[in-house]
This record gives sequence, structure tokens and C-alpha cells, in this order.
Amino acid sequence: MVTIENLNFNYSNHPVFKDITLSLEAGKIYGLLGQNGVGKTTLLKIMCGLLKLKSGGCKIMGYTPFDRKPGFLQELFFIPEDFTGPDIVVNDFARLRGEFYPHYDANKFIRLMTDFDVNGNSKFTKLSFGQQKKAIIAFALSTNTKLILLDEPSNGLDIPSKSQLRKVISQACTDESCIVISTHQVRDLENLIDPIIILDKNAVLLNESIEGISQKLCFSFSSVPVSDALYCEPTLGGYLVVNRNLTNEESKVNIEALFNAVLLNKQTIRQIFNK
Repeated sequence: MVTIENLNFNYSNHPVFKDITLSLEAGKIYGLLGQNGVGKTTLLKIMCGLLKLKSGGCKIMGYTPFDRKPGFLQELFFIPEDFTGPDIVVNDFARLRGEFYPHYDANKFIRLMTDFDVNGNSKFTKLSFGQQKKAIIAFALSTNTKLILLDEPSNGLDIPSKSQLRKVISQACTDESCIVISTHQVRDLENLIDPIIILDKNAVLLNESIEGISQKLCFSFSSVPVSDALYCEPTLGGYLVVNRNLTNEESKVNIEALFNAVLLNKQTIRQIFNK
């Protein structure tokens, strides 16, 4: 679905990516994580053709994104973090824009709007930020494109809407499609995203499935601090510990703890997952 090889990109004299190599497969919902400023949004914009590489290669479904060919655009939808809809009725927007997508499903859009409790007969400009976000997510999923890129989709949503978001995204992913979600709100999407990609400045620190992570790392609780752990965080009643999984122990991956463990042990994590 997505192949990135030796990608280099910079804003003027500010380097963002240096020799990044990454591949994404169909049938997956990827979580794209990283600290502020490491290039998560930039990577999404490169993938959808809004930014041009300095050097290296990026192929999406066989297309070069920056060429912005019709066959490419009709199979991709990108929702930026700060979406502001046009001064048009939402249902009219969906009807008119849906014509550009061969697999657009108007009935699915109506159903998702109902699930999200958004009035499609209102103009975008009359809706709150959260309602606008839900409307454009409903439209994006209704296009049934092969690649959907979401930048902080849970921002601006209330708790019931976040629950609904997880449900509709999980139902939208098929064996032929790929969804990439850039987020800081890990807890909102913890049971949805898999595999996990963690970006660092000029590097990909991790690109691994939840199963692969649980095979190499162990997430446990301890009543006392563990000094030699990859990560140890105080919690109610004890400590959350991340360490190497040397005994093939099964444990549930805590993505927040994983993220912190990776940032604190970059070289060690590379060694663990490159074996």
C-alpha cells in the first residue's frame, strides 16, 4: 500500500526526515506516534501529495503522491487536525464531493451522520468544531477509499463521540484498505490502532504490530520500583513496568508506557526489534 525508501525532507534549512524507510500494508489501522515537531503531520502531507520530497522515494498504491493524478486522488482521503468546513450544507457537500470518489456510499454517510448525531441539513459554519470533525470523518469513511489519513481525529470530540469514532473506524477498515491515524490521544484509540509507528527526529524508532511488541516486551505491575526496567512509572497501588520479555510472558501492551519506554531507550529498542 505504502512504500517509503530513503526519504529526505526539510523546510528550508530545517531537516525533518533523513533517509526514512517505511512500509505500510493493507488491512491495517496504523497509529502514528511521536513528540511534537518530529514530522507526523509532515509525513501525512507527503503521503497525500501536498509536500514534495527533497530526495528518496514514496509510492502509494504504485503512484508518486506529488503527481496528484486522478487515479491516486480518488483512492485517498486526508483529514487535517484543524478542519474547517466550507459555508455549505453538509449533505450538499457530501453529495457534490462524493461524485469524485467511485466507491462513495451515500447511504453509509447518512448512517454515520446519524450515529454521530450530526444534522446534515446544517451548514458546516453553523456546527461546532467537534460536529464539523464528525461530519468530515463520516464523509471520509463513506468514500471507501483505499487509504485514509487522519491527523488527530479525536481532538474536539466528547467522550461518547470518541467511543463512536473507534467503532466506525474499526468497521471501515477492510483487507484492501489502510488507515493511518496520527495522534497524541493514545488512550482514545488504544484498542484500535495496530501496528504502531513511533517517529523520532530523522528516524523511525518503531514500526511493529501489537503482537510483535508483546513478544519482545513485557508490561507488568510491581509493588516496588524496578531499577533496571526500560520504563517504570508510579501508578495507584504500585508501578507500571516495561521490560524485555525474556520468558515469553503474555501481557497487554500499554501504548503510553511503550511510547515512553521507546523514547528513553532508542538504541536498545532498535536492537530488540531488529533482531
